[in-house]
Amino acid sequence: MNASKEWGQELAELEVRRGFAAQMGGPEAIAKWQAVGRLNARERVDALVDAGSFREMGALAGKGRYHADGTLDAVTPSTQVMGLAEIDRRSVVVISDDFTIRGGSSEAAVAEKWVYADRYAYEYRKPIVRMVDTAGGSVKLLKQTGHTKIPGYAFLPGAQLLGRSPVVGIAMGACAGLGAIRSAQAHFSIMLKGKSQVFAGGPPVVKQALGHDIDKESLGGYEVHRVSGVVHNAADTEAEAFALARRFLSYLPANVWEAPPRTPGDDPAERADAWLNDAIPRDRRKIFAPRKIVAALFDRESAFEMQPHFGASLLTFFARLNGIPVGVMINNPVVMGGALTRAASLKMERFVDLCDTFHLPIVNLVDQPGTMTGLEAERDGTMYATLRAGAAIEQSSVPWCAIVLRRCFGLAGAMLSPKFGPGGTALPHRFAWPSARWGSIPIEGGVAAAYRREIEASPDPIATRSGLEDEYHQLSSPFRTAERFGIVDVIEPASTRPLLCRWAEDARALTLHALGPRPRTMR
Repeated sequence: MNASKEWGQELAELEVRRGFAAQMGGPEAIAKWQAVGRLNARERVDALVDAGSFREMGALAGKGRYHADGTLDAVTPSTQVMGLAEIDRRSVVVISDDFTIRGGSSEAAVAEKWVYADRYAYEYRKPIVRMVDTAGGSVKLLKQTGHTKIPGYAFLPGAQLLGRSPVVGIAMGACAGLGAIRSAQAHFSIMLKGKSQVFAGGPPVVKQALGHDIDKESLGGYEVHRVSGVVHNAADTEAEAFALARRFLSYLPANVWEAPPRTPGDDPAERADAWLNDAIPRDRRKIFAPRKIVAALFDRESAFEMQPHFGASLLTFFARLNGIPVGVMINNPVVMGGALTRAASLKMERFVDLCDTFHLPIVNLVDQPGTMTGLEAERDGTMYATLRAGAAIEQSSVPWCAIVLRRCFGLAGAMLSPKFGPGGTALPHRFAWPSARWGSIPIEGGVAAAYRREIEASPDPIATRSGLEDEYHQLSSPFRTAERFGIVDVIEPASTRPLLCRWAEDARALTLHALGPRPRTMR
């Protein structure tokens, strides 16, 4: 510290206060935290961002204790470590909860700091990463304030921020109430397997409300949220979680007024993998490997999957085509035959909104047998969820390219790309592999329903049904649809990557003319 004749006392106090902030919960609390193999709040920031780039804001916030003469005794710092940093040389807002101070409880926090962090990201149009590790609110706070309040925080730009800049939430420990909101209200949320939990209310609240005895992991751990959809991805370690956050942000612009960043690459745009011509089995009862197809069509090592276990009949990725970021959807025949379940519909809606918000063109690789049916599906409201996903597609403004790999049936099959679009000018840019088949209903089910009496009355029902199916399969050839220009073209599967790379150039050029916020934020 430089000496000052006029303000030496105040500058000395400044250094003392900064010292209290650096101590966080104190040596004993930090040592206890390190003993269980966890990084503290500031170490987490350093592990996430570019080395030496963090500039803290609000370090002096907290709760001071004073001597009788008014001089400072000590300060309990805020549980929020917040400031600006860089990730891959791009400016971001970072906020990290300090669990070493009363479990990160809002009783020991200055809530204005995390509200300020969100507002800074909103006003200055920057991405934000929240590392959440908080036990939530405390009833003891009522004694300090002397009153209760209606829940919520004024000037907190929740949904509005999601319509401006990328938001990443990382659940680092048990995240209850506000902690759950801060980790899950994000474009991309991550949790640690076996180490973090996310729930609206923790086990004591559940016990009081419902009389159920349950532990934190069973209530809101990885096995719950891998299929709940609340959290996108999970990591085994904190380092892996930080790598996921950095990679997610690498596909997105800093805000909706910028284009997604194009990166140089060495994967030729004209690369054609011959094995793709046999990727789809002729036997319709056999499945194919959707992730292998994605890996072959997009730039090598560029496919980044989100929510792999939730709504797993649909797979969603960020990927690149000749360095251009795009969103990718592909049906997964391994799960529910690839049918659009309620969970898959919610996943599709959220993913389409995400791509549309940040101007990523969408590639839809279609093997859609239709909306999931059956009693359980009807009770789940699958049809309504499917209609919402269809609305998200129709409201999207980014370019689409759909390629039908195999099946495309029913309501879900009709959702392969926008039919009308926000301005009524959506271009049906749709292609098909020779293995593609489509219609209102699958041939097998349609024949069984329409020719039930003839089949039952036949001396050889199996042969009769097979003959009818063969006849209708001839009529459902994609070449007959192409004759009527119902699709742009039927293509050789091995030629798909070159086609997509050429389309991506046009799609990127088009999005550059349509930057800015959408009329609605993320749902």
